[in-house]
Amino acid sequence: MFEQFEKATKDFQQVTKSNYDAMVRSYGELNRGLQGIGEQVTSYSKQAFADATGTFEKLVGAKSLEQVVEIQSQAAKKAYDSWVAEATKIGELYASVARDAYKPVENAVVKTTNTATASTNSSAA
Repeated sequence: MFEQFEKATKDFQQVTKSNYDAMVRSYGELNRGLQGIGEQVTSYSKQAFADATGTFEKLVGAKSLEQVVEIQSQAAKKAYDSWVAEATKIGELYASVARDAYKPVENAVVKTTNTATASTNSSAA
């Protein structure tokens, strides 16, 4: 009886350590992914600002109202297309971060379930 309790205690300690390690790995993956997303957003923001500055310079040099409308229309189309592409890319990055951060937890859950099942089966015997 005591041996079963001792084994169950050791199994519980190993599972707890394993789960803790899995959470640390998960947080590491989450941190790396969010840093990558932050870098992507920063890069996009710099490019959008540069595009807006270029558009402003073109508008200042416009000679007619037709040119102003044409410049503004082109800039709006480019900004929209760029934003849609960036939003898609950021969405894919978030999905990737979620997958990568969940992977260590998923593995820990499987391991914990297997350990608990094995421990229960051995104590029932």
